Amino acid sequence: MTPKSEYRTTEIPNQPGVYVLRDRFREVIYVGKAKSLRRRMSSYFQPSRSRTSDIRIRSLINSICFYEIFPVRTEEEALMRESAYIKQYKPRYNVVLRDDKRFLLIKIDINAPYPRITLARLRKDDSALYFGPFPLAGVLRETCDYLTRFFGLRACTPTIPDEGDHRHCLDRIVRYCSAPCVGKVSKEAYHGRVQRLIEVINGKTDEVVTSLQEKMETQAGKQQYEQAARTRDIVENMRTVFKAQNRTFRRATMPNYAGDAGVAQLQEVLQLEKPPAAIDCFDISNIAGTFAVGSMVCFVDGAPAKKSYRHFRIKTVEGIDDFAMMSEVVTRRYKRQLEDGKPLPDLVVVDGGPGQLHAGWESLLALGLGNLPIIGLAKQQEEIFTIYDSTPILLERHEASLKLLQSIRDEAHRFAITFHRELRRKRILDSMLDEVPGVGRKRRDQLLKAFGSVRNLRKYDADAIIDRVPGIGRSLADNIVAHLKKG
Repeated sequence: MTPKSEYRTTEIPNQPGVYVLRDRFREVIYVGKAKSLRRRMSSYFQPSRSRTSDIRIRSLINSICFYEIFPVRTEEEALMRESAYIKQYKPRYNVVLRDDKRFLLIKIDINAPYPRITLARLRKDDSALYFGPFPLAGVLRETCDYLTRFFGLRACTPTIPDEGDHRHCLDRIVRYCSAPCVGKVSKEAYHGRVQRLIEVINGKTDEVVTSLQEKMETQAGKQQYEQAARTRDIVENMRTVFKAQNRTFRRATMPNYAGDAGVAQLQEVLQLEKPPAAIDCFDISNIAGTFAVGSMVCFVDGAPAKKSYRHFRIKTVEGIDDFAMMSEVVTRRYKRQLEDGKPLPDLVVVDGGPGQLHAGWESLLALGLGNLPIIGLAKQQEEIFTIYDSTPILLERHEASLKLLQSIRDEAHRFAITFHRELRRKRILDSMLDEVPGVGRKRRDQLLKAFGSVRNLRKYDADAIIDRVPGIGRSLADNIVAHLKKG
């Protein structure tokens, strides 16, 4: 903890981190995160800020007497640590300075006859798809308006628009709308547009961005520089709103798109001997080979059977090798099923193309399960790959069988991502030990082995640390306890 009077800009690192501001009673009054701690901290100690800022900011600045900084490696770590500190300390200025509104979500009610983009602040259990939250409300609104026009979706509010609604539509809306209300586009074709929109929200922005860039170049060639600048801004909005770290979208509920109809269609499409009532689906999640995990979800009669879900920590594969990782989790899953005498699924689905499919199939062959039906579902074109034909199966987007497979695949991906985040969060929490003077890698590993995690270690006092970890004395144990209480 450093007194405000001893603040020196040059002593603050120019890296991401979290800062904690305290009042004269050493109580935490504000917790914030920054891409650059040096720039952010300097803004609180500029004399002009205490005179020209908003009254709430001035009140905060005048209350600062002590500060602490916690540099981290990435902005993601800073975000998670900031959240943890706010929950721990509940600083009053984090409440005072907070917008009284929630961040916006994109909502698409795919069960509506003709879905459209709407924005919401609360995620409800209504079977609609929710994406977000997004902190930049203005940018999000502009982006959604453009996507509505780009895909020709309706912007009107009636549940089922008709010719009467079309007559009252504004020219600027009619110009871009595919007009399902007067039959200019079929219901199936309209839902295909909605599906393409969802893919963009999930990060597949190349189609839209390429179109925008071509438009911008044309405008610039015609010396329409203002229009080109607006188009450029839309491109930047797309990249800002749907960039990778924002694509952590969740659904309020997992809509059962297909149920029995999807199961029956899958039997016909895949030429299976019996309906695939029980389906297992596998997905792999890793970032540059780190924290690699696998997930397996199970659907029974077209609905999630969550008690049967399983997580896998990748044990035998180093680096980036999705095929080998898929082989490992499939082998571990069904080797255990065989050993325990438990039933096998009617169909195995792997998230990916021919590479992932054959990795999974070879694992089944090695276990003597070569007759167990297995397919791969590739995200790019939603192609279904089988081991019998190199040509993929392409189904219409509205088919119940494809919707069922998409539901299972998306659920497996969500389950894998959730586990992946938990491991990263635990790693970030465990790394707090690295900040304790006198605790090196060896000591850290000893502490984690003795107590399991930093979260668990926080429950114990210095005497317990001394008893459980040989070689740690009273002074170091006291420092560990004090640091973890502070963090």
